Amino acid sequence: MQITSIDIYKYSIPMVPFTIATGTMHYAQNLFIRVHTNEGITGKGECSAFPMIVGETQATCYEMAKEFAAIWKQKDPLDIDARLMELDLFTARNYTAKSAFDLALYDIAAQHAGQPLYAFLGGTRKPVISDLTIGIDTPQAMANQAISFVENGVTTIKVKLGKNALEDIERIKAIREAIGYHTAIRIDANQGWTYDDAVKALTALGPYQVEFCEQPMRTYNDELLPALCKLSPIPVMADESVYTHHDAERIIRNKACHFINIKFAKSGGIAEATRINDVAEKNNITCMMGGMLESRMALTAKVHFAMSKKNIVFYDLDTCLLGHKVDPVIKGVAYKGMELILSDEPGIGADVDPSFLSSLESITI
Repeated sequence: MQITSIDIYKYSIPMVPFTIATGTMHYAQNLFIRVHTNEGITGKGECSAFPMIVGETQATCYEMAKEFAAIWKQKDPLDIDARLMELDLFTARNYTAKSAFDLALYDIAAQHAGQPLYAFLGGTRKPVISDLTIGIDTPQAMANQAISFVENGVTTIKVKLGKNALEDIERIKAIREAIGYHTAIRIDANQGWTYDDAVKALTALGPYQVEFCEQPMRTYNDELLPALCKLSPIPVMADESVYTHHDAERIIRNKACHFINIKFAKSGGIAEATRINDVAEKNNITCMMGGMLESRMALTAKVHFAMSKKNIVFYDLDTCLLGHKVDPVIKGVAYKGMELILSDEPGIGADVDPSFLSSLESITI
């Protein structure tokens, strides 16, 4: 099999502004690609750039994608390791752009094998039930949002924090007072706290039955995570501190986390996500499947991956519910409440509506 051409789209999705500790996103800065082959199998991939975290934008991903596509022309898409190595040799990092190409290769391989992606990856079906996220706002507004979530059957709420430690304590206090203790709460500071703020906030939040805290501090404070893990009554989940399996090995070796959040756009896709999960599983560190602001296209791939890994037990897969104003995806994963339901169609099993794509800036290499 050979790659004949690759379509690249600036896959912008308008959305309600969404605020985290590092900034506000007004639209999803995504990229969508189609990898065409001489055997009629087409692989689809999507990545979602989140510049405040990964340092990539839609524009940088688009330019890198042109280079990647040229490298792959006339190459065998089924030799996944070789194709991904070519991208790594061409440029360091740029994991978000690489992740779209990674997904497209796995889509082709699973279709060629006649299997849904989760089965191709060695998995079987299991329930995948996502949390639902509340962005940073006033304590009362966030409490009102939590009430609405619970009334609509949400069983796990993820709360964005990290702007101000004292206000963050009030945010969780207000939410717990509003919804009680039957609903699970997990928090994400998105690197927003200093070490002292993290100690203050996590210590004060101990009584509120918080499941875990994602990424309390900037990654340049990773050497302080072991001390924080010892002091905190709330388990710590590494997110931005783990881009690759090398990061996972370092963080685990230093006893600097209790859990790890895996994201394709942060790590380059399925191949590296598998390596991160393997390192974590070997060290009895369970993982979460997370994401940026992907549409249901990449979301479908994430659910396949989560289903294929027993060590992934937490699911933060609400990305396209976070204010996306349009859903241009055909087929793919569907929400039943907060449970994500897959079909058994070969490959990823999702595509993007051609009429939506026709309105986007694009190029074919």
